[in-house]
Amino acid sequence: MPIPFPPMAAPTAAASAGMGLADGPVSMGTSIIAVTYDGGVILAADSRTSTGSYVANRVADKITPLSSKVYILRSGSAADTQAISSYVQLYIMQHQAEADEEIQVQTAARLAMNMSYGNKDMLQAGLIIAGWDKHAGGTVWGIPLGGTLLQAPYAIGGSGSAYIYGFIDKYWREGMSEAEAKAFVIKALSHAMARDASSGGCIRTVTIDKDGVWRVLLLGNHVSQAGRGAVARRCGVLPHGGAAH
Repeated sequence: MPIPFPPMAAPTAAASAGMGLADGPVSMGTSIIAVTYDGGVILAADSRTSTGSYVANRVADKITPLSSKVYILRSGSAADTQAISSYVQLYIMQHQAEADEEIQVQTAARLAMNMSYGNKDMLQAGLIIAGWDKHAGGTVWGIPLGGTLLQAPYAIGGSGSAYIYGFIDKYWREGMSEAEAKAFVIKALSHAMARDASSGGCIRTVTIDKDGVWRVLLLGNHVSQAGRGAVARRCGVLPHGGAAH
């Protein structure tokens, strides 16, 4: 039986109208990334949301749990991505109650894809779903604007992602350890945040494997330090003597 996904109407007026606040939609002009490693996945995101040129929130959390071991990274319209996340959380709860087991990452990703594709003319949402399940291990699924669903060993999104494709292509490799993967995503986000005016603030990471979920917050004053080549070299991401720009 197909799941009925409700149409999502556009708001008729901005909530800030007439209050002297910055007008326009709240946008997570964002840098997000998820990668697989040997045993699990790591998700990471910056924490800046904006309304036009106004920074509405410096410490937003763009990594939302869909189930105990499946998380979603959100970019685009904050309202649209929060609505999708809430609906998918509800459908996952219903599915798990009926099946009496944890949902597979692929199933959660397809639920998000169905909602994104079914409302593609009204939504501004770029999503990455990642997690761990007993059937497939750690997997990453990307849902760009329009609702296409793609599985990949890594996925990046948001306005800051345009600045780090070269870095990703050069330094990503299969079979990274957890420490190497974490250093890799932090360095990638540090580059994106340094170059993209719509990305900034802190870096939040979520590590998921068979043993559980671990969240870490890297404060903004430490982000530039984390991007230095020496930190990455210690974890084997850059070759010794490699330049960090």
